[in-house]
Amino acid sequence: MYTGLFRVVRMNVPKEITTYCPRCRKHQVHTVSLYKAGKRRALAKGERHHRREKKGYGGQKYPLQREFAKTTKKQTLKLTCKVCGYTRHKEGIRLRKLVIA
Repeated sequence: MYTGLFRVVRMNVPKEITTYCPRCRKHQVHTVSLYKAGKRRALAKGERHHRREKKGYGGQKYPLQREFAKTTKKQTLKLTCKVCGYTRHKEGIRLRKLVIA
């Protein structure tokens, strides 16, 4: 049974790491930053569909999330190759705080 003893609260990540670049096909130095979701497009098909479903009488079509089951989020790292500029995402582990130092 999991008792929660191995909880990661804070993790330091270096600003630059050497890892594999798929475009260069070899290990290169990458800069590390945190992924942030972009602004949602109001004219995207899903957004238009959601707006149409909510319109008028009949209530909410999708269940509203009342309380969150998780206390942390998986932080996604954005790795950018310093040689070719190729950017890829690397999903991290669950932790409360991620510090890029």
